[in-house]
Amino acid sequence: MLAFALRLSFPIIIFHFLALRLADTTAAAAPLYKATEFFLLSCGAPSKSTSQDGRDWDTDNHYLQFMPTNTAELSSPAIAEQGPLASQVPFTTARVFTSELTYSFRVSPGQKFLRLYFYPANYSAAAGGGGRRFNKTDFFFTVTANNYTLLKNFSAFLTVSSPDPFVFSPDPFIKKEFIVNVDDKQQLNLTFSPSPYAFVNGIEIVSMPSDLYFRGDNNNYPIISAVHFDNSTTMETLYRLNVGSRHLGPKDDTGMFREWSVDDYYVVDLMYQTPFLPVPVYYTNQTPAYTAPDLVYTSARVMDKSNRNGLFWLFPVDAGFFYLFRFYFCEFEPEFTTVYQRVFSIEINKQMVEDDVDVIDQSGGREVPIMKDYVVFVPDPDRRRSKHNVSLVLRPNMKDKPVYFSAILNGLEIFKLNDSTGNLAVPNPPEIPAIQSGLMPEKKGRKGLVAIIGGLVGGVAALLLVIILIIFLIFRRRKRMPNLAPSVTKSSWVTMARDSITTQKTGGSDGSRLPLDLCRHFSLDELKRATGNFNDNFVIGRGGFGKVYLGYIDGADKTSVAIKRLSPESSQGFREFQTEIKMLSKLRHLHLVSLIGYCDTDREMILVYDYMAHGTLRDHLYKAAGKPPLPWKQRLKICIGAAKGLHYLHAGARHPIIHRDVKSTNILLDEKWVAKLSDFGLSKVGPLGEAVSHVSTAVKGSFGYVDPEYYRRRQVTEKSDVYSFGVVLFEVLCARAAVIPNLPRNKVSLAEWGRRSYETGDVSEIVDPNLKGQIASECLIQYVEIACNCLKDQGIDRPAMNDVVWGLEFALQLQDAADKRGGLSPPRTPERPGFPLLAKGGDGEAANKSDEDYGGAFTTSENAEKLFRTKSSATATSTSDDSLRGQSHTIFSELSNQLGR
Repeated sequence: MLAFALRLSFPIIIFHFLALRLADTTAAAAPLYKATEFFLLSCGAPSKSTSQDGRDWDTDNHYLQFMPTNTAELSSPAIAEQGPLASQVPFTTARVFTSELTYSFRVSPGQKFLRLYFYPANYSAAAGGGGRRFNKTDFFFTVTANNYTLLKNFSAFLTVSSPDPFVFSPDPFIKKEFIVNVDDKQQLNLTFSPSPYAFVNGIEIVSMPSDLYFRGDNNNYPIISAVHFDNSTTMETLYRLNVGSRHLGPKDDTGMFREWSVDDYYVVDLMYQTPFLPVPVYYTNQTPAYTAPDLVYTSARVMDKSNRNGLFWLFPVDAGFFYLFRFYFCEFEPEFTTVYQRVFSIEINKQMVEDDVDVIDQSGGREVPIMKDYVVFVPDPDRRRSKHNVSLVLRPNMKDKPVYFSAILNGLEIFKLNDSTGNLAVPNPPEIPAIQSGLMPEKKGRKGLVAIIGGLVGGVAALLLVIILIIFLIFRRRKRMPNLAPSVTKSSWVTMARDSITTQKTGGSDGSRLPLDLCRHFSLDELKRATGNFNDNFVIGRGGFGKVYLGYIDGADKTSVAIKRLSPESSQGFREFQTEIKMLSKLRHLHLVSLIGYCDTDREMILVYDYMAHGTLRDHLYKAAGKPPLPWKQRLKICIGAAKGLHYLHAGARHPIIHRDVKSTNILLDEKWVAKLSDFGLSKVGPLGEAVSHVSTAVKGSFGYVDPEYYRRRQVTEKSDVYSFGVVLFEVLCARAAVIPNLPRNKVSLAEWGRRSYETGDVSEIVDPNLKGQIASECLIQYVEIACNCLKDQGIDRPAMNDVVWGLEFALQLQDAADKRGGLSPPRTPERPGFPLLAKGGDGEAANKSDEDYGGAFTTSENAEKLFRTKSSATATSTSDDSLRGQSHTIFSELSNQLGR
């Protein structure tokens, strides 16, 4: 039975092809597929050769008879000059095209795998080619197959070298796989159209079973929008994954030489297991043995017993296309023998595509494989064909009360379908700045020598003038420094900054020097090359300091960095720039972002950091484009990491450092989701000694996060950071902004709303709906108590950050314990001297709770609710002083920017 689930009212349209439930599950396994047509060509090679995987590659010279007669003028064999693959087949040689040329392969009708191999290197024409040299940056070309556009204006070099994590290739070569159809009136024509040059290292063509990806009666495929999905559709393979197991090479496949990769790069770091059991697989007529290797079906990724969230992957894809998702399932674990033991749902791009997958029920038995297909559309609202993260989530479905709370996935393939014009191509990633500049050699003659000498003379004169100007400015600055800061304006701070940094580099009068030995100094030209002359296509964020660009430095090392450039319109300036460099260049910690260097050339103020692949915590809380909501345990781990970074600032550095701008936009996430504090431009060195408890200073920070005590007294302490972190904790729990002015008065401030909800027992009402069913009640209580303690009115009553770290880690332990025991009573609470838990007698009363205070109330959610309700009698002072409410909002004009610096 072929079933379609079509939801035209949603931005994502889904076809769901349910596999037939088979009556005979003991049928003899079908033989592996034997390709009827197989071409493996090493283009430009003078003779046959063997690759490292043991496959024999033929030369394409034997197929030149299918090309135009003037092929010698249009193409030539070329040899790779250098690089890690220059000695490996098929990348040793290439076929280079200077004009359009077509390969014609005489093949039988049906679908074929077409694989193209590209190694971006500099190539020299082989013997007889006149010694011509082709630079790897000059290859831009279009590839079509039977009137379908596979690649357009394609650059293999830009694709491999891109710093964008969406498109960056971990390999120095590119392998593109397509599925193309040849009807009974066609042959397979593969056309290369250069602009100015094209090349290809290898061409592979393999036949395939007619029903491998286009199953059932193809005439029944409907026309949806402008996409006609049938066996004539051309597809590009984006992902083919042996989920939870090892890489499988072409010779490990079932006769079609497919490559099965690991899924480690795409799975989100949740709790999972990867079982493997070499059991026999009972293939059927609907799922023959050639569909996937045995290892795909006898290994998997399944939920860990402590995982209550499901299995979660993220896949970058091109927006504006339909995608075919093929799932491979097979129950092989010993404990799963009958139906209704493991039932789960499948969500693709936040849309439910099936809510009751029972592999044994739908396949017909244990160790019987099944395939399930879904076609999903990924919208492209900007019409830029940009990359988009598509989420895949498998969640246990408890509505049918299965025996186990679990989900499983054995294998996965994702294919891109051609659009209505027959196109599969997308734009190249942004061009590397070094390529934009050209770096062309200059012709030098007598005039060039005169120009050089003139330049040197002019440079010496300019240098003398600058030295005289610096001496004058130093003398002037000594006299005026005490009165200068209050009068700095937007038009003057740039000049002051440049002069001051120059003074410090040459040993300024105040003895304060930038830490040049700990921090790299970049030239402006370097950063222009790294960002395409600060092209907006490189912008990855904007903040109060200015735009943040994704940059690429250090040439072949392919180092991705975040480059933050001060905007002339910014209210920040030299003081914040200098503070950031002084503070961050001397600090090194796992949970602090690393400052690589800075640029202060030509009155610019630019900071260069390690690139944080997953952006800001705020982006993932407020459902920014392409970012799915974070699961609870991952949020908790991020909070623990940020707390450790803040604790290091307060107690681990040589002198205590007060951040003064703790907020969700200043907590960044690297490629492994490790939290790192950033933006130290407002930081202050804390009180030095027990005799001094605070630092008197003007109020700085962000509206909604600023400690009310700090605002009232103009005295900042480490406990001011603790207050701001308490706001972040509620922000993580509730997924809402710190201040939303248009809400009812009692909900405007997140800090007030969170504390009031805790005191009245209504915490469950403020929790992010995306976390429903994920948080154990005892973990929630522990977490909210920590947040409320951080938000106490008096700084002296707030915990230190080491106590906050301990409390959050204990909350994580409670969550883990609850997950393992399935909701049983938690262990007794250990004593923790010095951690001021929220007392029952009132907010100003600090006391440590004992085991009896909890009274075993966490056994069920009902008891947890009763515990919340007992707190409704507690009274607490509002986190905002009533006297402040009448003041003009302009007082906080400097604090209202919610963006990161």
